[in-house]
Amino acid sequence: MFNYIERHHLLKSCFRQGSNVQPEGTGIEIRFFRFSSHLCDETREASQQDGTINENFTFEYPVFLPAGTARHEKAILLLHGLNERSWSKYLPWAEFLCRQIGRPVILFPIAFHINRAPLAWSNPRSLAGLLNFRRKQFADDRSISFANVALSDRISQSPERFYLSGRQTWDDLTRLFRTIRSGRNPLFREGCQIDIFAYSIGAFLSQVALMADEKNLFADSRLFMFCGGSIFRSMQGISRSIMDRASFEHLQHYYVHLFGNEPENRWHRDRAFESFFRMILPDRLQKEREAFFTRIRDRIAGVALKQDHVIPYHGVREALGVETTESVITLLDFPFSYTHENPFPLQIKDPLSLNAAFENVFSRAVAFFR
Repeated sequence: MFNYIERHHLLKSCFRQGSNVQPEGTGIEIRFFRFSSHLCDETREASQQDGTINENFTFEYPVFLPAGTARHEKAILLLHGLNERSWSKYLPWAEFLCRQIGRPVILFPIAFHINRAPLAWSNPRSLAGLLNFRRKQFADDRSISFANVALSDRISQSPERFYLSGRQTWDDLTRLFRTIRSGRNPLFREGCQIDIFAYSIGAFLSQVALMADEKNLFADSRLFMFCGGSIFRSMQGISRSIMDRASFEHLQHYYVHLFGNEPENRWHRDRAFESFFRMILPDRLQKEREAFFTRIRDRIAGVALKQDHVIPYHGVREALGVETTESVITLLDFPFSYTHENPFPLQIKDPLSLNAAFENVFSRAVAFFR
């Protein structure tokens, strides 16, 4: 019988960033591959400081794969949520998909997240001064925490970073897909199909990537969204695990009222920009956006959670359109307390319900990808 808590603890105990391993009794390997990202001109102009964060440009990403197998014809890309500092939450997710489908699962970090961020951004001792500063600056904001203060401060300084981080990641994924599909990665055959399992902001990034797709690299990719898919305006990112109130309100104000209204030469207005731009407000280019998702709805599925207040179901309906959402997205609820940030809480009195909830979600993803 599947035991989510047991799988989480086992995988967390043996997972070490950069160290290949074959967890005992799993039948899978975890291998790491080096990746080099490039600084786009817009990022360089927006923040010279970000261009000096070496971790963001040279890093390793893990791949879960069936042990001892030859090159693969299909793979799954797993994209995480906003303000993640480790892969811990996602290890049993990747293992389940890998074992049940028999495909490699690529865990790729979004720019400035996971191991693409300095360790100081998740070190309470390093963050103590900044935390105290924001608490004095926003005395009534109880959402300020060690977990969110680094991202909150960066967004408060420059909300453009949200778009630029996504744009850099989109460029990274474009080059990753090229490398894999050309047969230059030793795990994959030439022409390998890459599907996407995307959680939270990873789903938003995936929607933009599929819509932009200038190189036709995502044309056959299927997308399964978990707790994701909302139009930007309806996201509620105020959380002690994500972003404090002051930074989130600043972020929303900038993208809802200012982004795209700057001078014409502020942004390179290519398909990536336009795709992101039409995902901000529900009534902006609504017909074109909904027509796109209707056209590709055979390649989309997902699960939304009833008690998810960060990525609410109504925001998904605004992004995809009501008809498409109701045909491809399943709205679930669990018989225990959970949040968007922690849909499968380890501290639970009824682990059997947790196991059932996890399998309910991920068995749907398995059936979709098969």
